[in-house]
Amino acid sequence: MEKLPFMPQMFKYCGQRFRVYKRAHKTCDTVNQTGGRRVSDAVHLDIRCDGEAYGGCDAACLIFWKEAWLKPAGKDADHAQPSPSSAVSVNGESIQSGCTESDVLAGTRSEQKVATGNARYVCQATELPKYSAPLPWWNVRQYLEDYRSGNVSASRMMLGCIYASYNNLSRAGIGLGRPMRWLYDRFQALRGGIPYPRRIGSIPAGQPTPTGSLNLQPGELVRVKSFREILTTLNTENKNRGLYFDAEHVPYCGGVYPVRSRVRKFINEKTGELVTLQTDAIILEGVCCQARYSDCRMFCPRSIYSWWREVWLERISENTLEDKNRV
Repeated sequence: MEKLPFMPQMFKYCGQRFRVYKRAHKTCDTVNQTGGRRVSDAVHLDIRCDGEAYGGCDAACLIFWKEAWLKPAGKDADHAQPSPSSAVSVNGESIQSGCTESDVLAGTRSEQKVATGNARYVCQATELPKYSAPLPWWNVRQYLEDYRSGNVSASRMMLGCIYASYNNLSRAGIGLGRPMRWLYDRFQALRGGIPYPRRIGSIPAGQPTPTGSLNLQPGELVRVKSFREILTTLNTENKNRGLYFDAEHVPYCGGVYPVRSRVRKFINEKTGELVTLQTDAIILEGVCCQARYSDCRMFCPRSIYSWWREVWLERISENTLEDKNRV
């Protein structure tokens, strides 16, 4: 609908009730890395892609839902579903639908192959540039919508604006970067806040980075190592064996979280190819990008799961956590 794909895994949620997680009036461009993108008449429910129709992709992206696919769930809500051939209204115009479930399933793959000859998958993530439009960071209306919709609280928005201004000044090339970062860390340490999140590793690019294997499984508890410890595992491109450590990871450093899943394969959003990781990454429960420190895409509601190397984590037991809480 308006170039936004309806995916096969969405069928099983039809007729059920969910709360709106966030309005998806904007998103981030993970295909061409152009910054923010505007999306019309869409929301995110607290539902993520299971990857079943996409070769077992483990990325678990939030799904976009057009508002035309939803209706308010009141006490007297009618749960009857329209037949596949019934007419639907789009922007005030009646359109006769001829799409079937088999059409939706077939739409998960393009007739074109990727350069390696493998199948090219088509999903909401790969098609994002087609159903969105450029959204400059200076467009003030997007931030008004962030607040009005409830996506972002007034306090979070104020802190985000302060950080963005401070960060831009520290990176302006006028010799204030180092003292401003030091001052930021000192201030945050006094209030128990998050350290300056945009620091880089010291291992020269191209050199091997440390490895670690815990064989973590879903449900196990882990503690994320400190930001300082993780920096020692990163090269000057902020990568460990190709996996980027972003500023959005930093708020979770030092925290304890259950393992949600292992990431073994994912769809390359630019090519549509299903890629297998040489070394698994880890997704932690509830640990996702909050778009607090992101350039040109502040307050993006997409909530992409952060990926972690096992060398950035340490396993802890329930007993250890209980002992610490008692202390």
